[in-house]
Amino acid sequence: MEFLSLILYLLLAITLLQALHSIRRRSEPRSKLPPGPAPLPVIGNLLNLGDKPHKSTAELAKTHGPIMSLKLGQMTAVVISSPALAKEVLQKQDLAFSFRTIPNALHAEEQYKYSVFWLPVSDRWRSLRKIMASNMFSGSRLDANQNLRREKVKELISYAEKCCQDGVAVGIDRAAFTTSLNMWSNTMFSVDLTDLTPKLGFIERV
Repeated sequence: MEFLSLILYLLLAITLLQALHSIRRRSEPRSKLPPGPAPLPVIGNLLNLGDKPHKSTAELAKTHGPIMSLKLGQMTAVVISSPALAKEVLQKQDLAFSFRTIPNALHAEEQYKYSVFWLPVSDRWRSLRKIMASNMFSGSRLDANQNLRREKVKELISYAEKCCQDGVAVGIDRAAFTTSLNMWSNTMFSVDLTDLTPKLGFIERV
C-alpha cells in the first residue's frame, strides 16, 4: 500500500512539474531557437536520445529539420545534421560560433583577457597564437620534448603493467589525464603536478 502511495505521489509530482513547465513556456517570449521536440521538465530531451544518440538525432531530424534544438537537462544544444548547413556553420560563419562560455571564476580577476584559450578571435588572440605556435608547438620545440614524451609513455605503460600484476582495473580516464597533465606541466615548469599512483595523486595531496 505504501509503495502504491509513493508511486501516486511521484506521478502527481511529475504531472505538476509538466503543467508548470508548460505554463512557463507559454508565458515566456517566443524563442529564436530552431524547432525541436518538446522537452520534459528537468531532464529535457535526454529520453529522446536513448543509448544511440547519433541514430536518434538522425530520426529526429526527419521530423524537425536539419537544424534543431534539444534540451540536454538545463543545457540547450543546437544539432546540425545537414552537410550544407555544417559547412555554413564551420566554414562561412565560423567566427560567429567560435566564442565559448567563460567560467565565472575567470571573470573575478579578468584572467580570461590574457588567455589564448578564452579570448575571442581578435588581433590579441592571433598574436598569442603565433607566440604559442613558435615557442611551444614548433617542430624544433616538439623534437626537444621527445624524450619527455617517451618517459611519460613509459611511466603510463609501467602503471598499466603493475595494475595487471596486482589484478586491479586500470583507470584509463585518470591515467590518460595524469599523463597529459604531467607532459604539460613538465613542458611549462619542469615538474610533475600529479602521480599515477592514487596514494600520491595530486587530488589526494590537496
